Amino acid sequence: MRNKLTDELAVCGMNAVLAAAEYHPQTINRLFLREDRLPSFTGICKQLAERKRPYKLCEDEELERVCKSVHHQGVVAMIEEPVVEPLTKEDLELWAIEKKTGLVLHSVGNDHNLGAIARAAAFFDAHFVVLNEKDNEARLTTSAYRIAEGAFEHLTVRKITNTAAFLKDATKRLTVIGTDTKARRRISDISSIVKGEKLRKTGVALVLGNEETGLPQNVKDQCSCLLRIPGTGNIESLNVSQAAALFLHAIFEL
Repeated sequence: MRNKLTDELAVCGMNAVLAAAEYHPQTINRLFLREDRLPSFTGICKQLAERKRPYKLCEDEELERVCKSVHHQGVVAMIEEPVVEPLTKEDLELWAIEKKTGLVLHSVGNDHNLGAIARAAAFFDAHFVVLNEKDNEARLTTSAYRIAEGAFEHLTVRKITNTAAFLKDATKRLTVIGTDTKARRRISDISSIVKGEKLRKTGVALVLGNEETGLPQNVKDQCSCLLRIPGTGNIESLNVSQAAALFLHAIFEL
């Protein structure tokens, strides 16, 4: 839930708020929590007091009003509105030089998917997430932060306007792996592809598309390769966040 008057976003859930308090405490403007949660947040409460920012002990009903969700787990932080900066050439160069792994998301569908993908990304040591600014659903919302369980504190999030145009440039610096349920090659081929790409002198960008329609052809055409996850065929495909986790694990194991 966003507060447009104060340019704040409500972040709820124990792990999400704990991560914000540990890694980016300066972004927390206000804190609301149940009394039983106070022992876990004494440090950030002290910091808020020193910054002359409020924190308040309250009941579940007020927490629900603050974050517009029953899934607050007894704590809500109002943080500065997250600003997703446009991706720069310097970002891309740095990711290539440092051989970072990350994701490019094209119309992944909603903020729940974004949160779950971010959680998998942080778990498997991915560094960046690139969003298409035309995707009005996959945004940094209260739900995305809660489902990510603190993952956004470990990720660099950037935005682009045209996925195909970005990938055309990105493939000069990164190994770009597109996901496609009809691809000839399988996820098991990822080791030979990534390790063989200029002797692993590049970073890796995993491109994920919409669950129903997948990646558009102009985006697939710009990928270094296309891979699929083989299955029984009983179900056409996995949830996009499940697919992301499997691919990220495969890259992490290299």
